Amino acid sequence: MVWFLRIILMFFIVFFIFIMGKRFFTQSRKLEAARKQKRFLLIDHNEVRKNFLLTYKGAIFTGEKYKSSEDTAISITIWPQQAPILKQELLKEDFDFIEKKIFEKYPNAEIRWKVPIQKYLEDS
Repeated sequence: MVWFLRIILMFFIVFFIFIMGKRFFTQSRKLEAARKQKRFLLIDHNEVRKNFLLTYKGAIFTGEKYKSSEDTAISITIWPQQAPILKQELLKEDFDFIEKKIFEKYPNAEIRWKVPIQKYLEDS
């Protein structure tokens, strides 16, 4: 009976360590850490149907990918999750850097920005 309780206790300890390790290394924690450190991070699943998240200089963006009938052509629409931070910190060169990084992953993509960024890029 004592051995049985020890095995169950060991199982719970291993299970707890596994759950805490899995929580510690999630992509959302990496994204939040990169946002706080104001560095670039692109979290993208290799599947075209799933959206991607990226952060740069404290701003978080969401990108939606659309695959056309051709295998290589992809249309990407990007919008910010926090619009007020854009006007304060990001310049046109920063958006060019973001586009360059996305083109490295998707070389044949057509990138479109949604309204707050699109107006900002047209004005500058």
